[in-house]
Amino acid sequence: MTTPPDTLKPLREFVGAFATLLDGAPAEPALVVAGSRLLAALVARDDWLPPECAQPDARHYQQYLLHVDPQERFSVVSFVWGPGQATPVHNHTVWGLIGVLRGAEFGQAYAVGAGEPRPLGPEHRLEPGQVEAVSPTLGDVHRVRNAFDDRVSISIHVYGGNIGTIRRSVFAPDGTVKDFVSGYANARPPELGRD
Repeated sequence: MTTPPDTLKPLREFVGAFATLLDGAPAEPALVVAGSRLLAALVARDDWLPPECAQPDARHYQQYLLHVDPQERFSVVSFVWGPGQATPVHNHTVWGLIGVLRGAEFGQAYAVGAGEPRPLGPEHRLEPGQVEAVSPTLGDVHRVRNAFDDRVSISIHVYGGNIGTIRRSVFAPDGTVKDFVSGYANARPPELGRD
């Protein structure tokens, strides 16, 4: 299934603006502020996500690659949460921005060290249009879950690298740490085309 390029114009413009932002080599605090604004504008409208990158799976959440920068400075991914689905407690090792497009999700930050992961503060809810950031300097370990048990939620994530190829970690309740590489549910990202 191919999505018409004009449908993808908001994503294409976002990718261009984000690449321009990174061209300026901003420090992480400035990147998070400016990047969050760009992502909030993208997820403020829900008419651009290709249907093939919005498909849930009954067994586990899906991670679809929407774009990876040619220099792998950033990647854009849609996370599709089936009813009641959740991640394990995990890290990213790079900065990341998370914006909710459809539905809602809960996020819980964790501290890890010797022993089991410990929740940091209360779980918080992200609604459509809202954005939050993670990174090794801001707090990089969390668990995310669909806020709904009866419908799909979708969030758009932007990471400081090709997240599907980055070695990361899952933190089990007993304190066991397991490395993983997430990969993607799709073989290729959608063709963004040109203006």
